[in-house]
Amino acid sequence: MYNDIKLEKGLYNLSGKSFTAALEELDPTSAYTGTPLEKLDAFERQLKRFNIRINGQDCDCVEKFFSTTETAVLFPEFVTRCIRNGFDETVLNSICAAKTVCSSSQYLGCVLDDTTVAYAPTEEAAKLPEATVREGSTATVLSKFGRLISASYEAVRKQRLDVFGVMLRSVGVRLAVTVVKEAVDVLADSITPITAASLTYDALAALYGEFDCFDMTTVITSPELASKIAAMEQLKDCSANSDGKLILPFGSELIKTSAADDDTIIGIDRNFALEFITSTDLVMETDKLIDRQLDQMTVSITCGFRRITSDAVKVLTITSGT
Repeated sequence: MYNDIKLEKGLYNLSGKSFTAALEELDPTSAYTGTPLEKLDAFERQLKRFNIRINGQDCDCVEKFFSTTETAVLFPEFVTRCIRNGFDETVLNSICAAKTVCSSSQYLGCVLDDTTVAYAPTEEAAKLPEATVREGSTATVLSKFGRLISASYEAVRKQRLDVFGVMLRSVGVRLAVTVVKEAVDVLADSITPITAASLTYDALAALYGEFDCFDMTTVITSPELASKIAAMEQLKDCSANSDGKLILPFGSELIKTSAADDDTIIGIDRNFALEFITSTDLVMETDKLIDRQLDQMTVSITCGFRRITSDAVKVLTITSGT
């Protein structure tokens, strides 16, 4: 049971396992089916065990994690989860078709060559047109994105955990925006754009019309262009989806991000366009946090992107203002 788990630093250093995964092996969530604890994961059960409240009216302060040597072991996971929550709140999940975990700093994916012969009826006994899957000729080099956070224990020990968590989530959001910038660059790279002298609804419709086999499920643009799109007369009756994203009249989700340029609008079929490649999850130095040496907290992720299907990406360039 969760009350009997021995918490120690070594749980962070098991090869190929996160701290929560290590805890789940010792205390499987499946064992709590039908109990009041079935909705908690192994980490959350440890918070309950030690009565550490990370939100709500009676939220504890940072120093609660350091009341015992065992509860101190939980602190790095709290920090990591807060930053990861901020990272995951951004648009990455809305633009990536697949996520690949790679064990090295370079990734060589496969390429589908399916454009040399058009899809058409085949005569009886004739050879079927061929689509070829081959190894790519260019590797995706993964980049490291990270942040060093300076915060002494004395400065944060009396800070409420919910407020401290919001600060950490904001770091995750900013980190993700930098990562999204690379994703946007990969999507638009070597794609021949259509052009328009100004941003109009007709220009957006022309971008939609560029898609043939695939659909324009998502439109990625800067906050400035997104605000102008939202103000168009043709969108006055449009509504947002359950995530608060504006849905354009032709069914595309409007994604605004500061990672996009102010003269470029990218349309994608999110189900086919982009692969997210990572060699690590968010990585946090744990020993210093456990020992209350908070002067320098570092968090990083090593990742990259690869366009899977070029026909699932179209680009509109505004040539002279909006």
